[in-house]
Amino acid sequence: MSDVLIIAEQIQTKIDLLEKMRDQIKSRATAKALSLSEYDRALAVSMIKLRSEGNPVTIVEKLAKGECYEERYNFELADGLYKSLISNMNCVQSELNGLQSINRHLSEH
Repeated sequence: MSDVLIIAEQIQTKIDLLEKMRDQIKSRATAKALSLSEYDRALAVSMIKLRSEGNPVTIVEKLAKGECYEERYNFELADGLYKSLISNMNCVQSELNGLQSINRHLSEH
């Protein structure tokens, strides 16, 4: 198989991969937004509860954050997965650009 055909196949593979990743963006963004809203809600509820129990105002937020560690974890995970997807898409795009440059060079000769 010629180099041009091999590069063309690799280009198509990268394009297909980018399309799959692009389809995942909305669900990752939704998961990130949902997990952040769940954390904010849990934190607010916890802070209200802790204040009503007579805890000093100066430590209520720290205590509430400790109580909401699972929601915070879920948010950090969703945020990391979203950012990782975007970063991976950028890497695939760079690889695609390189393959396209190689393809142009091979096609000229």
